Amino acid sequence: MSDIIDPEVEAYASEHTTAPPDYLEALAAETRATLQAPGMMVGRLEGRFLELMVFAAGARSVLEIGTFSGYSSLSMAAGLPPGGFIVTCEINPIHAEMARRHIAASPYADRIEVRLGSALETIDSLPGPFDLVFIDADKGNYPAYYEAVLPKLAPRGVILADNTLWSGRILDTDDTSVDTEALRAFNDQVATDPRVVAVQTTVRDGVTIIRRAG
Repeated sequence: MSDIIDPEVEAYASEHTTAPPDYLEALAAETRATLQAPGMMVGRLEGRFLELMVFAAGARSVLEIGTFSGYSSLSMAAGLPPGGFIVTCEINPIHAEMARRHIAASPYADRIEVRLGSALETIDSLPGPFDLVFIDADKGNYPAYYEAVLPKLAPRGVILADNTLWSGRILDTDDTSVDTEALRAFNDQVATDPRVVAVQTTVRDGVTIIRRAG
């Protein structure tokens, strides 16, 4: 993932964000050492951002689309109130195995369930409502994930969509790849959807925050 923020500013912000606990540091180290594309992991800055979004929203039911190695799940779990839970969807069995192992070794093993398989099928099987949804999976399906979760969003729930600035490639008119075009379509869809209110932030690779209108 390319930097869209001055790297020195990004480093400063990370250094002035509360350090992760040991179990997240261990997960991050194994992710970087063993998995392809470790930049998909949210890391210290966005991890704390997600935790505080869960905390501020008072979210008790969280749906995550795209587990990867589990860093974001464990980050969000730290913001849950007692009795809160996370269902996280992952299609890659190698990623799911690593996430389950690190979740089991954490203080939040009883709060996170990893569902292996198609996220759209998992969403269809869940009744909701969800207080917070974090979308961070295959970019081509972002519009479909959005439409699937919006009807199941709690009245005061929020959707967080990651990578919506796509390392700045969203502005490169020569980039017509499937993922980039899907993200452009998603960004336009959300910005013009009368059902919601949204703000696109420049946190890490772009996180769009969405709530119901009215």
